Amino acid sequence: MPLAASLTGGNRNDCTELMALVEAIPPIRGKRGRPRRRPRVVQADRGYDFDCYRRALRAKGIGTQIARRGTPHGSGLGATRYVVEQTIALLHWFRRLRIRWERRADIHEAFLKLGCALICWRRLQS
Repeated sequence: MPLAASLTGGNRNDCTELMALVEAIPPIRGKRGRPRRRPRVVQADRGYDFDCYRRALRAKGIGTQIARRGTPHGSGLGATRYVVEQTIALLHWFRRLRIRWERRADIHEAFLKLGCALICWRRLQS
């Protein structure tokens, strides 16, 4: 289930939005006490393997599980990355998110957030 989502241009590199997404995560509730402001660990694929992002996340007190470039596959992240890939596949169930028909970014972002809310609601129902 997505904690945060953002909309960018199609020609933007994903890793440039990493820190903005981490800042957009709302407080994580669950156990009693002060709610966490950040996740404990950020998991990412090889596209995010840059030392500057690892250092920035470490400075915020967030651990990293990012696959290294140039290493063979089988890093062990596949089992937990499955959740991310499954969420993207669930978002593609909504045809308006799979193919962008809207010209205005605010309308497309509203559909994106509505899709995320519907996915979370369906998960909580079952």
